[in-house]
Amino acid sequence: MRYLVLLSVLCSACASVPLYPSRPSTATGAPHADPLPAKVVVHLTATSDGLRQALDERIPRSGETTFELRGQRAVSWSRGPFTLRFADGRVELKTDLSLEADLPVLGKMTVPVAVTVVGEPIITSDWKARLQGAKVKLESKDLRLRTAQGFGGAMESAQKSTEDFIEGFSWDLGPQMKEAYQKLSTPITLPAGGADGCAVLKVTSIEAGPTVIAGGFEKDIALVVEPSVTMPCGNPIMPVDPPRLSNVATLPSGPFTVVVPIAARYEELARAMTLAFTDGKLFFSSTYKELYLSNPEVFASASDQLVVKLHLAGPIKAGSLSANLDGDLYFAGHPEVVDNELRIPDLEPTVETSSFLLGLKASLDKDGIRNQARAALKLDLGERFAAVREKLSQDVAFQGTLGCLRADVAKIEVTGVYPHGSYLRVYVTTTAQAGVYIPCPGVTAPALSER
Repeated sequence: MRYLVLLSVLCSACASVPLYPSRPSTATGAPHADPLPAKVVVHLTATSDGLRQALDERIPRSGETTFELRGQRAVSWSRGPFTLRFADGRVELKTDLSLEADLPVLGKMTVPVAVTVVGEPIITSDWKARLQGAKVKLESKDLRLRTAQGFGGAMESAQKSTEDFIEGFSWDLGPQMKEAYQKLSTPITLPAGGADGCAVLKVTSIEAGPTVIAGGFEKDIALVVEPSVTMPCGNPIMPVDPPRLSNVATLPSGPFTVVVPIAARYEELARAMTLAFTDGKLFFSSTYKELYLSNPEVFASASDQLVVKLHLAGPIKAGSLSANLDGDLYFAGHPEVVDNELRIPDLEPTVETSSFLLGLKASLDKDGIRNQARAALKLDLGERFAAVREKLSQDVAFQGTLGCLRADVAKIEVTGVYPHGSYLRVYVTTTAQAGVYIPCPGVTAPALSER
């Protein structure tokens, strides 16, 4: 009797089981992530040494101006290194000047002058760092100034030139911001097994909070982004230049949380499923060890269920009977994520597959095949997120001439999963923190004589 049942099953198994439920029409466009805007807060820390180094590199070490004394005369100057001090929300910048002028009767004279500049450090909307409301003071203890007739004019000219220079001086952060922006705008390829996925951080605006003076210059900068992950990778078109800076009254500081939607085509999910297979096959039967499941396919049903198609194949030997099974099985269920593990706990065979497996109950374990299908779809996302977390931390970071950006992705957690007609959308909550450091920690600034 067992052989008769098996013969009838083998005959019916030679053809594929009818598809149920029906597969939706194939989409031609890319999956739609539909991201929500979020703020990525970057804390800027510029130490006194870092700012001093930046000023030393950008302010000339010598120059020349003119003053009036029995005609126009030249006065040349050269400066020494800067010292910085922070107090009352302002920066105090000091250096020493050597003024050299050719005076009547006295000839060439060189006088040391102490220069003090006090102002409020700001970053303008066009990415210029400058001192706002700067006050300049030049003074000298050289007693010759009291007797050197006309040198007072040289001092006044030097004072006016220094004030004009400070008023017009700005540190253009635009090139560095453009480099960082273009790096952030470049899609980041993510490790996803055999699947193809990309993360995109679309920067829509940039905000800056108030300046904090605490032995250095500190400021929170927020990038308003629309983050998304698509599988497969798309071709987003990003603006070449970063947005203008918006100075705002407050910004949330510390670690930030961003909800990243992942839009994955079912073809990519099927590729990821094959990670649970060995050489493309999943052997599941303890009785028929050569029987296997292969060629997984995933799509959505009209009832918001995921449908999984698996090909059943392999030889069955029962006594003197030997034959090969070759048929398609279909399972359906609702996906959910528990503790970063994607699974379909209610995955059950469709009506046609249940009828097909019912005929095999004398030979095969229907529940065993279902359980194996559930296990194949139980993906531990935590392990995959470890690689994604490391890659995001490395790819977002960058190092420039004077400083660097460091990022640390602390936690990635799936908070929702929803099937759509042609793709699956998964919402992932990412907690991270980032900072810009001037100078970069662990990088020794070159000596002035080496520059």
